[in-house]
Amino acid sequence: MNEIVPTLFDFLLSDVSLRHIVPKQQAEDLFTFFKHHPLFNWTNSNNGCEGRADAVCVLLDEWNIPNYKGWAFGGAYLKNHVGELKQNWKYHVAPVLSVEEDGKIIDYVLDPSTAGSLMQIDEWAAAITQLPHSYYCIRQSCWYIFPSKNISREKWNMRDKQNRKWMIQCLAGINSLTATGKAQLCFNKKRLQHISASFQKLKKKKP
Repeated sequence: MNEIVPTLFDFLLSDVSLRHIVPKQQAEDLFTFFKHHPLFNWTNSNNGCEGRADAVCVLLDEWNIPNYKGWAFGGAYLKNHVGELKQNWKYHVAPVLSVEEDGKIIDYVLDPSTAGSLMQIDEWAAAITQLPHSYYCIRQSCWYIFPSKNISREKWNMRDKQNRKWMIQCLAGINSLTATGKAQLCFNKKRLQHISASFQKLKKKKP
């Protein structure tokens, strides 16, 4: 009896072919750095994975470390058929670092919210899959989020001033797209200013 593969690679959504690699040890060190940095609350796994992922990728860009993003989708959400992610997620996203091992390029996901160490992207997607099938892809890290309908390779939204605000709000634990989050914005202005200032300082401190 054939074992069911829980996750499938979606090459139509992926837009990365040639990888720029980093040493495995550097990838592991970066995982440890971000896992323990106080600016990131990885336990808040149901709020703003796209904000945390983008914050990490923006910092990696600033430090001239090549990076990508790995996206996983539940089959019911992406393809309108059976397939769910854990924690009732419709999708999940995390930074990706590419490493050369034994002559092959391996894509590792940096996601302390779901794992205690680096995971290969197919294993990461499978680990967060509740019900097969899920689908995963690798995208350029400049893409922040996809449109709510008709998800395709070309129509994703790049970083801009608005989603940069969402990124900072996410680091502060605020989802401003909800009624509760909108109220929190009014009472947490100083916290948001502190998070923003801390993020800017972190840009200048390559680990």
